[in-house]
Amino acid sequence: MLTRVLEGQGKAISLRIEQMKGKDGPYNHDSEGPDDMPAHLKTALTQVQLSIPVIDGRLVLGTWQGIYLFEHRVRPHRREIALHLIGE
Repeated sequence: MLTRVLEGQGKAISLRIEQMKGKDGPYNHDSEGPDDMPAHLKTALTQVQLSIPVIDGRLVLGTWQGIYLFEHRVRPHRREIALHLIGE
């Protein structure tokens, strides 16, 4: 989970990851297009699963915490989010 300090931080984080990912290669692994390997690098830099407590039907987040979802590929993709609830 990322911690939100200032308004707009999600965009700032996304821009920084774009700068870090090394989109211009060279990469040997590009079988699904030029954004294939950079997407793998972004996945290594971000979380792919998250556990969040829920109390009385509400997410239990700290005052300055937020959840950000980033798409790792440039080309459009259909995505699904799996939600697993455990408990009462």
